[in-house]
Amino acid sequence: MPELPEVEVTRLSFSNRIAGASVLSVRLGKPLRWPLGCAPDDLVGQRVLAVRRRGKYLLLDLERGLLLIHLGMSGSLSFAAQMTPGGVHDHFDLVTTQGRLRLHDPRRFGAVVFAPGEDAGMACKLLGRLGMEPLSADFDPLAFARGLKARRSAIKQVLLAGELVVGVGNIYACEALFHAGIRPTVRAQSLSRRRADRLHLAVREVLGRAVARGGSTLRDFSNANGDAGHFQLEAMVYGRAGLACKVCATPIKSIRQAQRSSFYCRLCQGV
Repeated sequence: MPELPEVEVTRLSFSNRIAGASVLSVRLGKPLRWPLGCAPDDLVGQRVLAVRRRGKYLLLDLERGLLLIHLGMSGSLSFAAQMTPGGVHDHFDLVTTQGRLRLHDPRRFGAVVFAPGEDAGMACKLLGRLGMEPLSADFDPLAFARGLKARRSAIKQVLLAGELVVGVGNIYACEALFHAGIRPTVRAQSLSRRRADRLHLAVREVLGRAVARGGSTLRDFSNANGDAGHFQLEAMVYGRAGLACKVCATPIKSIRQAQRSSFYCRLCQGV
């Protein structure tokens, strides 16, 4: 499932090329998670002002309103001047004067939704409860530590929930917890300020490194240029159950938490 680094890498791969483009036409394929929310022709003639990201959502700012794009579990975007006709898994095309933006989503858990503003319609519903952006200056260590103290759930689940900090999906939660030396099963409220600060730094560093490495390609992720990510080659624990820890050589352990696999080192993450 594309996580924050993959969404940010996707944004970076086409945002400059589509900015300033005018919409020529819109093609819809099979229904996605939510309806578009407007008539496709309402988008024709509008200019794309910029492409932003909020959590795992891409926001295409238009002259009147915005489009929210979510990649779901298996979605990817491509942007090019010329493309072949849309295939069975291509469910949205935004044809512009500077190229065609296409959403490819075999499982159709993704979405493209129009909203009149970020504080209105589906945008308000989808973005309103999201937590702090981990790669921005708004990711405050004190607010993070206080938020952890208010939560009794396991720290891994708190990171995944997205209400305190957004975009830390399964891969990067496992990696950040390893770098912070914290087991995924520890209750969030039990972390001291010192350990909370270590985790805060680890989240920023892991996500930043993942963006620099183009995200993680475990199956078929690629950015809007078709380039795969390489962060998975540097993973310390994720997907390495039974293999030796790269730091201490202890076999990496895997457990299930809320239907998700968690990977950790029993020695490096001793408590």
